[in-house]
Amino acid sequence: MTPFAIAGVQMYVNALESNVEGMIQRLNILMARFPWTQMVLFSELAPFGPLDRFALPPENETIEKFQEAARKHRVWLIPGSMFLKNPEDGRVYNTSVVINPEGEIVRRYAKMFPFRPYESGIAAGTEFCVFDVPDVGRFGLSICYDIWFPETTRQLTSQGVEVLLHPVLTGTTDRDAELAIARATAAQFQCYIFDVNGLGAGGVGKSCVVDPTSMVLHQSAGQEDMFPIEIDLNMVRRQREAGMKGLGQVLKSFRDRSTDFSVYDRSSGTDAYLQTLGPLEIPQQGSRAGLHVDVPAERIPQAPAYKGQESMPAFSHTPGGFAPEPMPNPSAGTANEPPVAKSTAAPAASMPNAPVTPGVLTGSETLSSG
Repeated sequence: MTPFAIAGVQMYVNALESNVEGMIQRLNILMARFPWTQMVLFSELAPFGPLDRFALPPENETIEKFQEAARKHRVWLIPGSMFLKNPEDGRVYNTSVVINPEGEIVRRYAKMFPFRPYESGIAAGTEFCVFDVPDVGRFGLSICYDIWFPETTRQLTSQGVEVLLHPVLTGTTDRDAELAIARATAAQFQCYIFDVNGLGAGGVGKSCVVDPTSMVLHQSAGQEDMFPIEIDLNMVRRQREAGMKGLGQVLKSFRDRSTDFSVYDRSSGTDAYLQTLGPLEIPQQGSRAGLHVDVPAERIPQAPAYKGQESMPAFSHTPGGFAPEPMPNPSAGTANEPPVAKSTAAPAASMPNAPVTPGVLTGSETLSSG
């Protein structure tokens, strides 16, 4: 058994004021109540909320405060994320830092898939975040919308990540879909998922912890919550070797695959259909996007099945219905059948139903209605 205790903190996030002191206060309370905790994860953009006008330089006093807090409590600390501005080009990134128990920053990670078109002013990161906890295991970090793209988790788990730390800020109606994705991701990639959401300007809560079998170990509701969970990384290793419940060994199957996927080669033409979709923009009132358009097969040539093959023409759709089927011959199959003899029996006499008196059964005594 390789136990390791990770705590998520689901807290109220203010959009217009700093939440840093509140985060440190909750960390102090958490460690007083659950001193066996070894790693703490806050939600996406917990320190300053979702407005990028509060973006800070990469080196700032807030990060130093978190470093001091990690050093004080001797814990690994991921204080959600915050907007950091690159001083060279002015671009703003949604960035997480990973702080070890000595108060050192061991990794920085910029969100790869900002929630566009709603986060249109945020730049996308290009580097993955993988780090080791000595004598425990390998951890990876993705932020919110990243998990909707399984390629990100594929990259992390292919590098040996056993626990995916996933701070989110989801305050919209797709939170239930995101929870379903978290469970599916845990099973597909045979890893633990710590999915921590905020409250108020930080989300609608419903944080969750999922094990490699997709079992939910903890599910928060819509109030503040601190949830330390001790996990066993040997469960990940056993499942990756023997399969989930002795069944699917998905990482090995992917490793031993017989094909590569041309959709990831942007020059292959496999993604021609994607190029026909409209621009990535926020829908407006009365939008007719996606309505009254051609069937995709009518406008997209089929991609070559193998290198050197020419593209096949688009599927030709012919409008209109099928021709009606001919009526069967009514005399077919009856030429040699013997004639059916007519019945000479007299028809049964028609007997009308006798009137029924309420409360009276035929041949019985009157029943009392009382």
